[in-house]
Amino acid sequence: MSNSEKIIEIKDLKMTYGDKEVLKGINLDIYKGNIIGYIGSNGAGKSTTIKILLGLVKGYSGEVSIFGKNIENEDNNYEEKIGYVPEIAKVYESLTAREYLTFTGQIYGLDYEECDKKALKLMEVLGIEEAYNSRLSSFSKGMKQKVVIISALIHNPDILFLDEPLSGLDANSVLLIKEILQKLKEDGKTIFYSSHIMEVVEKLSDRIILLNEGNIVADGNFEEIKNCNFEGSLEEIFNNLTGFDEHSELADKFVDILKGE
Repeated sequence: MSNSEKIIEIKDLKMTYGDKEVLKGINLDIYKGNIIGYIGSNGAGKSTTIKILLGLVKGYSGEVSIFGKNIENEDNNYEEKIGYVPEIAKVYESLTAREYLTFTGQIYGLDYEECDKKALKLMEVLGIEEAYNSRLSSFSKGMKQKVVIISALIHNPDILFLDEPLSGLDANSVLLIKEILQKLKEDGKTIFYSSHIMEVVEKLSDRIILLNEGNIVADGNFEEIKNCNFEGSLEEIFNNLTGFDEHSELADKFVDILKGE
């Protein structure tokens, strides 16, 4: 359901931490109903961009608009229409899944009864309904990740930011979450998908944006990026564009150290 409705507009976005310029003038138009693979090496500016879009980081220069309004406008309550799965998800371990999900849902404006019913049904779909009244401290990493995904989606947001969302999930759950993301896209949702697992980004994304040292160095679908004089998988293209080509040499060095050489 990709269309021409612009949902996020970023103009000349710059961000500096101390002496380090993390974003060097990002310009992006993001359209409704797209899955955006937002990738880059550590320190490239991915997390900073996402945190600015979430309203978690201030002090940038440039302009950011979501749903046609500048995010700094006081009347732009866009946060209620977005969901976020952070790379390192922290949950309130002392709460039960029921308490955590109803609490999260109410923050997004749902009433308790609606949250309660919805949360249990969603946990049932993900195969963890028997733990609904158990404390999160007793959950495995994969179970916690499922709860975090539910908490980001429970209010049916229009924009979803996902940072390594498949972390800790088993193979069947990975397939299910990927299928859910496709269905959400078909339903007109816009999804920012950030991951170091290039194979998933390559297969899932309609559009891939590659950041390197605060600049966009590639933007397009996988075939378009490949056609810009690049060859191989997205992982190989990523390494080419970010200038990292020492894998074999470093791997030899690592193994030699293990062997005491």
